[in-house]
Amino acid sequence: MIILGVDPGLTRCGVGVIEADASRRLSFVHVDVVRSDPRISQDLRLLAIYNGLTSKIDRFSPDVVSVERVFAQENRSTVLGTAQAAGLAMLAAAQRGIPVALHTPTEAKMAVTGNGRAEKIQVERMVARILSLSEIPQPADAADALAQAICHALRPSGALEGGEREQHLTLAQRQWAQAQNQTKKRHGVDRGM
Repeated sequence: MIILGVDPGLTRCGVGVIEADASRRLSFVHVDVVRSDPRISQDLRLLAIYNGLTSKIDRFSPDVVSVERVFAQENRSTVLGTAQAAGLAMLAAAQRGIPVALHTPTEAKMAVTGNGRAEKIQVERMVARILSLSEIPQPADAADALAQAICHALRPSGALEGGEREQHLTLAQRQWAQAQNQTKKRHGVDRGM
């Protein structure tokens, strides 16, 4: 399975592509950052991000696009641009009939490091280690996009209500599921977010 991860942003939008085999072994395919010039109008910036994303999706033909779920931050202008870029990634995937998955930063941190509150450098180092990279992907948006893809690849399969299914999960998968459930409760996913 080819997974294209997106760390949305209006100035820098990270794109990471990995391949996951049936036993969840992961291999690196590609990483890049799609950029827009902050000196041009917002509509043209969005067009630049959209064109960059569609180019990557068309080039790598992913089976799924995993986008970082955006939620409120203190800087309103930043969150708006981030949400717009996330929407562009979802639109580009939907236009091509590619499923979209949304994972929070906490879920990605949990999947990559086993700690939903890991520092950015810990995530970056683990991304490089998991994908057998000789260097940490730069800038941070690139590593975050790969973390999104890894998160989707390592997500527990099936519903996680407990019982037999949960008994067959690895420790990391159980921790990931717990972080996902805690994030949903904390951020009101049930309220439509």
